[in-house]
Amino acid sequence: MILDVARLMLFPALMAFAAASDLFTMTISNRVSLALVAGFLVLAPLGGMGLHDMLLHLGAGATVLVVAFGCFAMGWVGGGDAKVAAGVALWFGFDHLLDYLVYASVLGGALTILLLLFRQWPLPSQLFRQEWLSRLHDKQTGIPYGIALAIGALMVYPETEWIKAVDLAHLAML
Repeated sequence: MILDVARLMLFPALMAFAAASDLFTMTISNRVSLALVAGFLVLAPLGGMGLHDMLLHLGAGATVLVVAFGCFAMGWVGGGDAKVAAGVALWFGFDHLLDYLVYASVLGGALTILLLLFRQWPLPSQLFRQEWLSRLHDKQTGIPYGIALAIGALMVYPETEWIKAVDLAHLAML
C-alpha cells in the first residue's frame, strides 16, 4: 500500500514542484532532480523491477542527460530543465521516452509562442508589482521549459507501469 501511494504521489508531486518553481523563479533546484533519481532507485527495486530493466532506464536517463546538456551548452534550455528531463527519462525508460519527448516538445513550442505573444503587450501596472510575473514578461528572460517538461511527463505517467501496477481497488477501500 505504501508503495502504491508513493507511485501515485512522488513523481507527480516532483513534476508539479518543478513546474511551479520554474514559473515563479525561472530555476529548478537540483534537489528536484536528485529526488527523481533517489525515488527511482528506491521504488524500482521495491516494485519488482529487475536489474536489466533498471539498467535500461538508467541508459534512457543518461542518453537524455547527454543530449539535454548539449542543448544547455547551446543556450537552448536551462541546466535545471536538462536535469529534470533526464530524471523523467530515468523513470520512463525507453518504452515511454518518445511519447514524453514529443509531448514536451509540442508543449514547449506552445509555451514559447504564448510567452512571446504575452510579452508583446504591456503589463498592467497592478501586475507589474508581481516580481515573478514581471520576470516572465521581460523579453530578456528565457522560457520556463520546466513547465512543458512537467506537463508532458504528467500526460505520459498514467500510461507507465508505475501507475498500471497500482492496486487502485485496494486503495479505494481504505
